[in-house]
Amino acid sequence: MSPIVATVIGDPCGVGPEVVLKALATGQPQKQSRPLLIGSLAALEKTRAACGIDVALRAVADSADARYEPGVIDVLDPVPLDPAQLVFGRASAACGEAVLHWLETAERLGRAGAVQASIMAPVDSTAIRLTGKLKDLDDLQPAGTWLLRVSGALRVVPIAEHVLMRDVPATVTQANVLALLRLLDDTLKRYGLAQPRIAVAGLNPHAMGPEDREQIAPAVEQARAEGIVASGPISPDAVFRQCIEGRHDAVVSMYHDQGQIAVKTAVFEGACSIYIGLPYVHLSIPHGSAYDIAGKGIAQHKSMLSAMLTAAALAAGRGFL
Repeated sequence: MSPIVATVIGDPCGVGPEVVLKALATGQPQKQSRPLLIGSLAALEKTRAACGIDVALRAVADSADARYEPGVIDVLDPVPLDPAQLVFGRASAACGEAVLHWLETAERLGRAGAVQASIMAPVDSTAIRLTGKLKDLDDLQPAGTWLLRVSGALRVVPIAEHVLMRDVPATVTQANVLALLRLLDDTLKRYGLAQPRIAVAGLNPHAMGPEDREQIAPAVEQARAEGIVASGPISPDAVFRQCIEGRHDAVVSMYHDQGQIAVKTAVFEGACSIYIGLPYVHLSIPHGSAYDIAGKGIAQHKSMLSAMLTAAALAAGRGFL
């Protein structure tokens, strides 16, 4: 049976509902999964009408009530919003609160095994901050997880996220690199890659620095001793191209921008991010709520479609697209 993929519709006043509906309107996710939407049915219906998207929707009171019938998308709407709050392009605390509740619902279902994968559509940082519960979108990342960015054949995960450049070397330790290598190898095997080939980028130019010799190289050596097919440190000006060419299945980068620049330069549309370290598949997409074009029907949905198809493939253990 195909996996259940739950998609949180994102900020209801942004492009989240639009890209979700457009992706489902292609019919492709339904061929690979059983889609379930979590969010405001009213927002989805408003977006459907404003953008002219032909998708049939049905409200369900509980995930167990979803029927996944052909031609109809089930919507779990646990905290109905006041229609007065649904204004395209306007941030509100009410919408931020709803998004947080929807994400909590998706996580609960994922950890309980009620869904095999979840996706977070674009949320808005202002609306989230207006709730007074979180200061930044980074706070939405589940504890104990790392972000694996996927853009075609290029797959990159950094050992640390938003760290100031002057503080990066302190995070490049043998323990950190080895822990991520172990997690990534285990995760990729669960996704369907029998023998993942993992490259490790160097920190310094041409991977010729003290951190490369004293921290990264010993971590790679220990990983190889444990049976992990790891290589590195590899010069950071070459390793990402090598991955695109198919010589590696994934790359461990030493800091956020080192890998992100490569991912966003390679192919931005269609890219998605996977939170590894969870017992289920959880993805997000690399663009924001785009309030300036919300409700206009012009938002690109390739990233959301890629996320839906990738989530289905990984949850089923079929590997990457």
